[in-house]
Amino acid sequence: MPIRIILAGATGWVGRALTPAIAATDDLELVAAVARSAAGRDLGETLGGAANGVPVFASVDEALTIPADVLIDYTKPDAVKANALAAIAAGRHVVVGTSGLGAADYAEIDAAATARSVGVLAAGNFSITATLLKSFTLEAAKYVADVEIIDYASAKKPDAPSGTARELAETLAAQRQAATSRPVADVSGVPATRGGAFGEGATEVRVHALRLPSFVLSVESVFGAPDERLTIRHDAGSSAVPYVAGTLLAARKVAGWTGVRRGLDTLLD
Repeated sequence: MPIRIILAGATGWVGRALTPAIAATDDLELVAAVARSAAGRDLGETLGGAANGVPVFASVDEALTIPADVLIDYTKPDAVKANALAAIAAGRHVVVGTSGLGAADYAEIDAAATARSVGVLAAGNFSITATLLKSFTLEAAKYVADVEIIDYASAKKPDAPSGTARELAETLAAQRQAATSRPVADVSGVPATRGGAFGEGATEVRVHALRLPSFVLSVESVFGAPDERLTIRHDAGSSAVPYVAGTLLAARKVAGWTGVRRGLDTLLD
């Protein structure tokens, strides 16, 4: 029996790419979609094609009336937490592709998912190459103490930092060595220009978020050691195609555990 999926944000950038990708599989079935602007319509027709029999609802709560196994969420930062908690309460597994949530949010979601014995996979970026950025950064941090992150995105991106940078910074802060740079508390001038902090004390990670036209999403891990530097960078293009395979992998695997896992790397060998 195929894994039945509700797709929230179905008419968005990634949602539009996921719809035909799900239809092309044998083991996944899209049974409902969420898009407020297209509520009451057929999803296939909404996306400019032939009718595909997938109803579009205005909210996740309404879509959850359809029997399903997994909610995939690509909505907005101010909606994703409530969507995830509603799906968990209904006993559905959840794949979170929307950015904007932090460690405290995921702790709350984890508690709810554990209580309901469902799985959640949240990733700041479902691209395989972005996952490699995270993997390579964590490996480099074993050998180089000083690291900061630069996060680039479009001028209209509603959250800062991006989910990619946030997930990277939170993971890195838990594993890195103590920095040798001057503590921000000792910096004169405008200390806020040293970036936003993830973690605490000497192992906190500073993230600098740029929001400018022409960027889609880029993240740099910048390491510094005496007389040398290392930069590990990922650049996303204008297509949502890189995020499709990772999202579908998560939908297939998310029933295999209880509680929250963060990062596509948790599913890769």
